[in-house]
Amino acid sequence: MSRVAWPKLMDLGLRRLGLAPHEFWDLTPAELIFLVGTAGADPGVLTRSGLDALMKQFPDTPKEDR
Repeated sequence: MSRVAWPKLMDLGLRRLGLAPHEFWDLTPAELIFLVGTAGADPGVLTRSGLDALMKQFPDTPKEDR
């Protein structure tokens, strides 16, 4: 399970969207993100160069090398 970045979500909801505290706390993180308009945003595709970079950053190592 991933952690929720509450300070960022609170800034987003209370400051940028102008929600009242009770309105903010009645929302789920998913509903808040939807209100911002980023729901369904295309994160892009993993290109070959992106895969190569990930493989370099997180290489597979044989068990005997661990």
